[in-house]
Amino acid sequence: MRDLIRPLVVAPMAGGPSTPALVVAAARAGAAGFLAAGYKTPEAVEGELRAVRAEGVAYGLNIFVPAAPPPDPAAIDRYRRLLQAEADRYGVDLPPVRLRDDDHFAAKIELAVTYAPPLVSFAFGVPDRGVVTALRAAGSAVAITVTTAAEAHRALAAGPDLLIAQGGTAGGHSSTTSPAGYRGDTTAGQILAAVRAVTGLPVIAAGGTASAADVRELRAAGAVAVQAGTFFLLAAEAGTRPAQRAAMLSRDFQETVVTRAFTGQPARALRNRFTDGYSGAAPAGYPALHHLTAPIRAAAAERGDAGALNLWAGTGFAAAHPGSTAELVAELSPTPA
Repeated sequence: MRDLIRPLVVAPMAGGPSTPALVVAAARAGAAGFLAAGYKTPEAVEGELRAVRAEGVAYGLNIFVPAAPPPDPAAIDRYRRLLQAEADRYGVDLPPVRLRDDDHFAAKIELAVTYAPPLVSFAFGVPDRGVVTALRAAGSAVAITVTTAAEAHRALAAGPDLLIAQGGTAGGHSSTTSPAGYRGDTTAGQILAAVRAVTGLPVIAAGGTASAADVRELRAAGAVAVQAGTFFLLAAEAGTRPAQRAAMLSRDFQETVVTRAFTGQPARALRNRFTDGYSGAAPAGYPALHHLTAPIRAAAAERGDAGALNLWAGTGFAAAHPGSTAELVAELSPTPA
């Protein structure tokens, strides 16, 4: 674990941005990089594990903990009917409501045990203690992402090696286990302090990082490392969609909002037409809403229409700019990498 925990961590960004090239470049620049297993087939995840392991660098793997079925299936049905206007707009069919999907969790755990990446992190919940024990026995350190002190308490019962304290300023999905009431109104520093108050384990801070000064401040507050994602969305090695790159480079988007509109799980994104139109109506219901909006988002991306895209971004999004991963790591590092 000592070899992996460096002052700067390039966050796992599911849905494309976290490529093997990004992970390898981050490691070679002196940061820690994560593969993102979310949404991928086990075969795709294994291919990425093989690619990164062949490069001989330290790295991490992030896995989504399966969500419980949505608490109100009728609300999902109502939201599907509301989305019909968007389906018509883009000429796509809405899929049937899909209430259960574990994202191949068992298969991905099996891969993690087999390939034993130096660090395995979890988002969206707490894995069973048996899963953590198996990963540690294979040689991986285990991190669990939390957004409150109460979640940290629950995570500690699983026996992890460290925690990731995610502030509401972070881009993309929150790991909150209370999606219906989540507002995203906390900073990384606040959650770091809350989590450190309940554990002596190492804590990585995440959320809103936009400068080396931000990293220094969180490290001074006790973070063993600082995790940044949005700052690397425009990296040359990132697999960020062209439509999102164009949207961020346009500087037409002036703020971020926390929304369940795209996936049913609170996530911070650039405010656009879709967040304005559907955030108020979207129920908690991940991943059911993710599947419902997928064809709409795919069609919008193909058209280059940022108005219906999930433009995940943290509050520090304005600091993101193009460059190689090595250049961006150097810029964000509190000391030369």
